[in-house]
Amino acid sequence: MDNEKQKKDGIPETGIQKKDSDFITETIKQRPINKKKLLRRTLITAAMAVVFALVACLTFLLLEPVISNWLYPEEEPEPIEFPEAVDEMLPEDMIVDDSEMEPEEEPAEIVIQDEQIEKILSGIQLDMDDYAAIYGSMAEIAETARKFVVTVTGSVSNIDWFNDPYESKGQTSGIIVAKQPKEVLILVNYEKVLDAESIVVTFCDGTQGEAQIKEKDVNTKLAVLAVPLEGMEKETADLIEAADLTASSSNRAVIGKPVIAIGSPLGNGESVCYGILTSNNGALNMVDSSYKLVTTDIYGSQKASGVLINLKGQVLGIIDNSHNSDDMKNLISAIGITELRKVVERMSNGRKQAYLGTHGTDVTQDANESLGVPYGAYITEIEMDSPAMEAGIQSGDVIVGIREKEIHTYEDLVNALMEVQPNETVSVKLLRQGPEEYVQMEADVALGDLE
Repeated sequence: MDNEKQKKDGIPETGIQKKDSDFITETIKQRPINKKKLLRRTLITAAMAVVFALVACLTFLLLEPVISNWLYPEEEPEPIEFPEAVDEMLPEDMIVDDSEMEPEEEPAEIVIQDEQIEKILSGIQLDMDDYAAIYGSMAEIAETARKFVVTVTGSVSNIDWFNDPYESKGQTSGIIVAKQPKEVLILVNYEKVLDAESIVVTFCDGTQGEAQIKEKDVNTKLAVLAVPLEGMEKETADLIEAADLTASSSNRAVIGKPVIAIGSPLGNGESVCYGILTSNNGALNMVDSSYKLVTTDIYGSQKASGVLINLKGQVLGIIDNSHNSDDMKNLISAIGITELRKVVERMSNGRKQAYLGTHGTDVTQDANESLGVPYGAYITEIEMDSPAMEAGIQSGDVIVGIREKEIHTYEDLVNALMEVQPNETVSVKLLRQGPEEYVQMEADVALGDLE
């Protein structure tokens, strides 16, 4: 009825007025995927993952040693110290002062006639077997000493004129001076290895190991190399041993005694020579140092290297023929171990040499008594632009103290410089000759680094 009325009135029909079963239908379409945006997000996620991994690795690498050292602290190696030499006594040194001893009954005097001496000596006969036995015993000493002798090879790569690569090598002999828990220390002349790209040490059993220069000394041109024990065969580590550096090369009792030159006295490796030690008082003029040259009658190479040992197998000196005079260029000479021992100890502990810049000598008794020169380190020369020159120290001055240590000889000054650090400022007490007498002065010296 209502519909009919609407039709009559001209009002159109609406959807509400339709049947209840008629609904509005709607189709939902899936949103299209933006491939570029998805790829960009994937790349960003991957990049963030890589950055996170790198940061985590870097953090681990930086913190792992710190944490490990904190949890398992590594023990510092003990400083290396070489014992002082025990001087061999001469027969006249064994005579004791018996002025305070109680008198004893004098034994009956034993008189041996010259005829009896000749008879005793005539009964001693040496044949070729005895001669061979003597040299056989010396060969055994040399063979035992080979355990601390090594061959050091320095290699450098180069290109020749034809653009072809080649490798040049330099070899020298050295000795093992210390065997630490983690490394073996070797003393060697550094001229053959200083500029080498790689340094290889060959031990007595033929085993080789890579080495690095730990410290060097420009005066003696010696260096201490370090070879890690990690990766070395246990048999080799057990076989090698350090040299005995306790012998005295400065005692006059060693003059005229047999010595053995091992290493490369003839210029090639693993050579052995026998001879007599002829002198041990040749002074070597080097800055801030006091070394003695030990000479022998052994004829060898001018490029010889290695060591001199006595019949106990102890090291007497490091072979160095560069200090020989023109008329004895081929006679084997060495830097005495007595004066060298402290330098080897310093280099083995990785310490640098403090630089003062002096050359000097001891004040002799005659100079003290006749000229009135006080005992101390007499300065003969000053290096140009050295800390000593900048502090006002002059030739002719006598240094009598450094810091709180008294100086009685030039060797005392050298040893005192071993105990201070480069770039340290020290107080030096000295005596300078005035118009009438020596005047005491004091200078503050800023030490340098001897390189």
